[in-house]
Amino acid sequence: MIEKVHQHIVTELQQSSRTDTIFVITAVLFNLIVLAINSGIASNAVSKNPNPSNDFVLTIFIIMTIIVNCVAITALLTGKDTRKKLLNGLISMYQDNNVDKYYDSSLLKGYSTRYFFFSVVIISLALTSIAVPLVIRLS
Repeated sequence: MIEKVHQHIVTELQQSSRTDTIFVITAVLFNLIVLAINSGIASNAVSKNPNPSNDFVLTIFIIMTIIVNCVAITALLTGKDTRKKLLNGLISMYQDNNVDKYYDSSLLKGYSTRYFFFSVVIISLALTSIAVPLVIRLS
């Protein structure tokens, strides 16, 4: 029975990692695409023949950037919490079976740091994808 529980926890950890990866990649790609689109829209908005809808489209993309990045960060925080709970369960299982010496529990800190850096990258790209087009538009 303990082997089935162990396998279930490991499977959940793998699924959590895949989900986190999807959210990080999606947020990064979204931010880079929005940066390009909004920069183009902002450049057009300050040209001699601006389209009246440019500011509206720019605003929509900024709102979507905020929403998508909030969802991505929330998902990462949830993934971080899930990973911590699953790993704590594994550590307890290892302690109960006297094999905890084979798992360095300081890895939990490393995972936490990794999630922090993922969040910093996403937030930095989000701010860039909002700020650069606004600077172009307002100049």
